Amino acid sequence: MKFFLDTANIDEIREANATGLLDGVTTNPSLIKKAGREFFEVIKEIASEVDGPVSAETVAHDHETMLKEGLKCAKIADNIAVKVPLTIEGLKTCKALRAEGIMVNVTLCFTANQALLAAKAGATFISPFVGRHDDVGFNGMELIDDIRTIYDNYQFDTQILVASVRHPAHILESARIGADVATFPIDVLRKLFNHPLTANGLAAFDKDWAATGFSIL
Repeated sequence: MKFFLDTANIDEIREANATGLLDGVTTNPSLIKKAGREFFEVIKEIASEVDGPVSAETVAHDHETMLKEGLKCAKIADNIAVKVPLTIEGLKTCKALRAEGIMVNVTLCFTANQALLAAKAGATFISPFVGRHDDVGFNGMELIDDIRTIYDNYQFDTQILVASVRHPAHILESARIGADVATFPIDVLRKLFNHPLTANGLAAFDKDWAATGFSIL
């Protein structure tokens, strides 16, 4: 499963990239606002830092304007995936961009039917929001399971990009189901490394090594 970082903070991206685990980056208008930098400037820097797909989101609601925005975003770098909403206008734009060979990430997906529509429109990625689904009393991981079943039934190439990830359990369940990608903030990535037994074992090794009086260097 690919790991994407959900951020527009270049320092966080560099931290994740240094681990060798980062496969791409997703951004959205809220993350751009949080970064406090000009949109094209930050997207260009991220795309130069990361080899994999970098999602840059359109903000228009109508197809004509959304397509113009998408085409402009795609010119930033070869690894840009244009992000469009799961609306009729968004899927029209998805189809048009894919015809130009541009990667498209269809976002704000909350039902398996919506995911089916995005796949039929040729989306490169579909972004179901599991955390937000959980927030309103639904099981976000059941949504991922349903999408995986449907995509496998019809051999769709669209990659399932699990979004709105809140904790490591979301990542574990996504991997069990067979999602293609999970995107999450830096704090979730850090939590993946942590386990009390790992910390306890390392402390015990440090204590015993100190008692030997040896030095590797």
